[in-house]
Amino acid sequence: MAELSRRRLLSAGAVVLGGTGLAWGAREVTLDQAPQAAGPPVPTVSEVEPFYGTHQAGIATAPQAHSTFVALDLRPEVDRAALIRLLKVWTEDAARLTEGRAALADTEPDLATEPTRLTVTVGFGPGVFRLANAEHLRPAWLRPLPPFSVDRLEDRWSGGDLLLQVGAEDPVTVAHALRVLLKGSAGVGSVRWTQRGFRRARGTQAPGTTMRNLFGQVDGTVNPSPGTADFADLVWDTGSGQAWMAGGTSVVIRRTHLDLDEWDKVDRPGREQSVGRRLSDGAPLTGDSEHDEPDFAAVGASGFPVIPEFSHIARARSADPRQRIHRRGYNYDEAPAGGQISDSGLIFVCYQADVDAQFVPIQQRLSELDMLNQWTTPIGSAVFAIPPGCAKGGYIGQQLFGS
Repeated sequence: MAELSRRRLLSAGAVVLGGTGLAWGAREVTLDQAPQAAGPPVPTVSEVEPFYGTHQAGIATAPQAHSTFVALDLRPEVDRAALIRLLKVWTEDAARLTEGRAALADTEPDLATEPTRLTVTVGFGPGVFRLANAEHLRPAWLRPLPPFSVDRLEDRWSGGDLLLQVGAEDPVTVAHALRVLLKGSAGVGSVRWTQRGFRRARGTQAPGTTMRNLFGQVDGTVNPSPGTADFADLVWDTGSGQAWMAGGTSVVIRRTHLDLDEWDKVDRPGREQSVGRRLSDGAPLTGDSEHDEPDFAAVGASGFPVIPEFSHIARARSADPRQRIHRRGYNYDEAPAGGQISDSGLIFVCYQADVDAQFVPIQQRLSELDMLNQWTTPIGSAVFAIPPGCAKGGYIGQQLFGS
């Protein structure tokens, strides 16, 4: 009798749903199992990165598996008031999304319930200061980088007035957050370029493990540790140049094409000599583990340096301790053009208090003579000022606009 009742209920349900065109599949329901109302899942603390604070999130934050960088151009008719309104909307929407709550005008609120360590970081290009009649408040380093001999820059990956950097462990979370934020910018800015990057997924490697680029190399070994005095000194602006920037930083984004098709032809010893590190564990050629200090004076049986003087790590190193940066790069992989096997590379992202004093000298040395230049080509370049964070009730950039 119980079996007959179940069959009748399933049959009736199928008829009703089928008549309305909504029957995607039968689901058994018994009278002694009433359906439970399902509410949105509550994000765990580990999935939520704080939005409000002295500094913007997404800089000292442990890198997530996915990050998308979007540069926007401000529309000619936009004024200071419209830009402030946009920044207030972005701040409110980002704060809600990072907590796992739908934005106020979210048309897909069900996609907002899994923040997966979502961070939203906003940056200002030179155009913001022109629009705000605040050229006198623009940091001296906020301008296009000087030309480097290795550059083959394309406009479609360079420049911009505003930056959105959105990162999370899940690509759906990133895509949804970006859609919400870009809808909020309609009428104020238009997308200039979009760069989507990835790292190893969460759980596939031990926490703190250095990422690998698509050459198979560890990428970013020599990085200051967030939370230390060294990190604060190298990354956070003290406001000595512009008071409104205290607690902010700068970001350089360089899209670098990696010629994997030619790299395939280089044997393993040649690859390691070019970098100055072992591919297996990232250790310098004179060391036993990744974070051992390289010995650039060591020579081999042939009398030549163990670490070639034109290797990547030798050229990147400086005797000046201020010439260091915080790297937080991502890989990219696009559809190849005809005849190619791959179109891949690195979205090189670094933060520093002063671009001119820290990043530029390093890049000049690498541009002059770095063995890796045979297989790497910068094709995009942009510099942005990253304003400080804000408190609840404020908005990103408020220190600049003062209202």
